[in-house]
Amino acid sequence: MSDDKAPCDIGERTYAFAVRIVRVVNALPRTLAGAVIARQLMRAGTSIGANVHEARGASTRKEYSRRIKIARSEAQETLYWLRLLSDGELLSKRRLAPMLQEVQELVKILATIGKRTESR
Repeated sequence: MSDDKAPCDIGERTYAFAVRIVRVVNALPRTLAGAVIARQLMRAGTSIGANVHEARGASTRKEYSRRIKIARSEAQETLYWLRLLSDGELLSKRRLAPMLQEVQELVKILATIGKRTESR
């Protein structure tokens, strides 16, 4: 990670991302589109960290791997919703750019963790 302020631990990083998701959702316009996307984004964006947290408590490597795969899937879905917010102009591209970058990095990190776990 290039940002010295960002947490290096994947659990802390995904938790910090979830906090940012909550703030983005709270900033969405109170429109039908805003409400529908808010629910989807809130569920997917906060689920990333929740699944990483659950993975850490897994009793088997198989369960750990399954949770990491779910976290990666939720990160990919979050990327979709953030792109839709940006392209649909519900929030400014400038505001969403750091979030888009972070979720793309999370997808890559989680994919790498998943591959490493399966290869063991």
